[in-house]
Amino acid sequence: MKLKNQVSLVTGAAQGIGKAIAFKLAEEGSDVVLIDMNEEKCKEVAAEIQKKSRKSWIYKVDIADYKQVEALFDNEMEQWGRIDVLVNNAGITKDNLILRMKEEEWDDVIKINLKGAFNFCKSASRFMMKQRAGTIINISSIIGIMGNAGQVNYSASKAGIIGLTKSLAKELASRNIRVNAVAPGFIETSMTKDLNEERKRLMLNAIPLKRIGSPEEVANLVLFLASEDSSYITGQVINVDGGMVM
Repeated sequence: MKLKNQVSLVTGAAQGIGKAIAFKLAEEGSDVVLIDMNEEKCKEVAAEIQKKSRKSWIYKVDIADYKQVEALFDNEMEQWGRIDVLVNNAGITKDNLILRMKEEEWDDVIKINLKGAFNFCKSASRFMMKQRAGTIINISSIIGIMGNAGQVNYSASKAGIIGLTKSLAKELASRNIRVNAVAPGFIETSMTKDLNEERKRLMLNAIPLKRIGSPEEVANLVLFLASEDSSYITGQVINVDGGMVM
């Protein structure tokens, strides 16, 4: 097992990509800390992880509130024992053209997607630096690379994740902590299933592989970056997009 006896923390772990990541890390031997506002769905994920003979913990935390995140680590680290892998996956969308976008639509997306990642990176890195080991994987998006009309808030938050990743990789490398980003493309999740058929057709036409990706395909890359298989990789952004952005 690639992550035997390690502890991983995944935000946005109740469904979609986060759920697939949590399962994949548990399959490879990691205990998993599950962070999500949806406690009921998190309980279902935890039950499946426990079937794999791994420990799991569930926390309902406002990831945009630094004090809550800091308190989580201060109060629970003794229970977890250590923190080896952090996956910042939680994210929201509130799409609108900029002329129609409300200030709160901008603020909410930036707070959850970007500040939430900052909060967990800052809190987890304190303990990883003491361990002199750890891996941080931030889930960005190809929209943070190429932009998209009607998503200036989401695109800005995901572009910010890339800058956060590269800068933090330089800060933490001397302590043997690697930081990388994954940029999914068109993945089958609750955030994409409600797109109308015309939008889906246009998206598929832009994908050389001509299909939608699965959460499991994103999780496979996260596992690679979390494990020693990627021991000489840090500060990178890797797309999982079927060739949509080249």
